[in-house]
Amino acid sequence: MAEPKSAPSRSGLVDAVKGFGVTFSHLFRKQVTIDYPDKPEPTGPRYHGRHILNRHPDGLEKCIGCELCAWACPADAIYVEGADNTETARYSPGERYASVYQINYARCIFCGLCLEACPTRSLTMSNEYELASDDRRELIFTKEELLAPLLPGMEQPPHPMRLGETEQDYYLDGLSNPGTSAGAEHVETYPGSGDAA
Repeated sequence: MAEPKSAPSRSGLVDAVKGFGVTFSHLFRKQVTIDYPDKPEPTGPRYHGRHILNRHPDGLEKCIGCELCAWACPADAIYVEGADNTETARYSPGERYASVYQINYARCIFCGLCLEACPTRSLTMSNEYELASDDRRELIFTKEELLAPLLPGMEQPPHPMRLGETEQDYYLDGLSNPGTSAGAEHVETYPGSGDAA
């Protein structure tokens, strides 16, 4: 024999009315839905998006292939192979350059620790965040995809150093040029970058 259903308790009825009250109060508030992708909202100026490998003003790469960014990455998303510069094939002002540079965006957590580890400030992060893909292989960005575009006045490497005779002329620019503050770096901005290079 089935037991008769009891009437809803008073506390259950009060809870239901409170729940409906929350629902009805949200009906008349301003909608927070973003019309994406038709009208994407701009990101914050310090947003961590896709990485950019920066260049010096003469076009040489700032990356010296030291692999510190790969060591600092907690997600093991960066792969770097360094190679030696020669006088006939110079890609960076230092002794070495990155012959292979890859970032796997299927693994990257956009923490920015690679930026902090970089001794030459060659790596920055842009505001670009549309990186989704159906193919995991397309999420591995190569050096050619990460390198900043050549701006007017820049030369495609390899070429000799144009800003000075030694790498100190590139990295210690403020100490050798009077009229600038000590340690000041030449700053370039690239399309889509939130931070200066």
